[in-house]
Amino acid sequence: MIHAGMDVARINTSHGRLEDHLETQDRIRGIAADIGKPIGILADLPGPKVRTAPFPKGGVHLGDGEHITLTAGNNKSTAEVIEVDYETLVLDMRPGDKLAFGDGQVVATIDGKTADALTARVNFGGLLQGRKGLHIPSDRLRVTAPTETDLRYLDAFVEHNVDMVALSFARSAHDIRRLGVEPAPRGPLVVAKIETRAAVENLEGIIDAAGAVMVARGDLGAECPIEEIPHLQKQIISECIAQGRPAITATQMLESMISSPTPTRAEASDVANAVFDGSSAVMLSGETAVGVDPVNTVHIMARICERADAEFDYDQWAERITEIRAAARLDVHPTDRTADAITHAAWEVSRQLDAAAIICLSNTGYTVRSIARFRPGTAILGFSPDERTVKQLSLSWGVEPIHQPDRATSYEMVQDALHSARDAHALRSGDAVVVVSGHSTATRATDTLRVMTIP
Repeated sequence: MIHAGMDVARINTSHGRLEDHLETQDRIRGIAADIGKPIGILADLPGPKVRTAPFPKGGVHLGDGEHITLTAGNNKSTAEVIEVDYETLVLDMRPGDKLAFGDGQVVATIDGKTADALTARVNFGGLLQGRKGLHIPSDRLRVTAPTETDLRYLDAFVEHNVDMVALSFARSAHDIRRLGVEPAPRGPLVVAKIETRAAVENLEGIIDAAGAVMVARGDLGAECPIEEIPHLQKQIISECIAQGRPAITATQMLESMISSPTPTRAEASDVANAVFDGSSAVMLSGETAVGVDPVNTVHIMARICERADAEFDYDQWAERITEIRAAARLDVHPTDRTADAITHAAWEVSRQLDAAAIICLSNTGYTVRSIARFRPGTAILGFSPDERTVKQLSLSWGVEPIHQPDRATSYEMVQDALHSARDAHALRSGDAVVVVSGHSTATRATDTLRVMTIP
C-alpha cells in the first residue's frame, strides 16, 4: 500500500486489542523505514461510538420489512435479536426514531418499546457483520468525548510516539482540550472528526483547537439531512484550509471496492470532487481494512487524486483562501501573522517566477502547512529536523516531507536543503527555488523569504 500511494496509515482502535494496535504501529514504522518513506500513523480513538455486539462469522442479512429486537448488551447479535453496547439504549430511544447501522447501510424504524427492549421494522435491508456502528442522535448520547477508554488508549499511543490521534464525536473545542496532549510536534497532531450537528455549529473553535479536521461523512450524514452533506463538506474544508489546518475527507469513498476490483463511476467522481473541494487527504476505511484488494484500492485512489490535481484551479483557490481569511478577521498571534505574510508572498513569488520548488524549513510544520493551504502549482519540499514533524507533514497537501539534521545556523540549514533538493529530489543545478525559513535556529520564527538557485 505504501508503494501504491499511501501516505498515512490509520489504525482504527474501535476493533481489536490495544496491544495489537501498538504492534501494528511498530510494524508499519519498520516497513516505512525499510522503504525509506515517511509514513504518518493516525490512531483513531474509539470515542463514544455505539456499536452492536458481534454478528456471527459471515454476518446476517436483514430483509426489507423484517422485524428485529434490540437490547442492551455486548455478547452476540443475531438476525432476530441485536445486542447494542449502550447501557441506556432503551431509555434514550423512542418509537419513530430511525436506526442507521454502519453509516446507513441498513436502516430501521423503532415501532415498539418495553422495559428492556426495542422492536423495529427494517426499512432498507442489507448485510450486517462484525461490530456495526449504530447511530444515536448526538443530542441524546449520554457519553461524551473523550471517553475514559479514549484517554487510556491515548496515553499508550503517546508513550509509543504516535504521530496523530483522531477524536471521535468532538462537539466543541473543550472536547479537544480535554485530551491534554502537548502541542504538536512535542505531542501528536490532534485530528477532530466532524460528525455531529454540534461540531458544525462550533466549527471555528474546533478548528482553532485541533491540528487537523476530518469530515466524517457517515455519522454526519445520519445527523444532518443528506442534501446538506456536500455543502457542509465544502464549508468545513474551506474553513480548515483558511486556518492552515489539513482537512481529511472520509467515509465510503470507494465503498464498492470492498468486494469489487473497480469503483463505480459515482465513487470516482466523489473522490475527484473531494480534491476539487480542497481536501488535503482522502481516506479509505473498509476498502483497505476488510476489502478484497487493498493495494489495488490505494492505487486507484492515488490515480484519481493525481488526475484531479492536474485539473485543479490553483490560482482561483489561492484567491478564495485569501478572501476567506480576510473576511474571517482571525485572531492571529503576531509571530504567526508574520509567517502568514511570508508564506503568502512565497506562493505569489513562486507563481510569478515559475519556480521549480518551494523549499520550506520548519521545526513545527506550521510554515509548511501555511504554504500548502494556498495550493501552489509547484512542489513543496518541507524540511524539518524533527522526525515527528516530518511524519505529521505526510498529511498535508502537496508536501514532500524530508528529515534534515539540525545545524548551528540558518545558513547551514538552507545550504543543506539546497544540496538535498539537488541530489535526492529531482531538482537540477541552476533551477530557481523559493526558500522560506527563519533567520535564527534559536527562535524558529519564519521571517525570511529568498529566491535562490540550486548549486
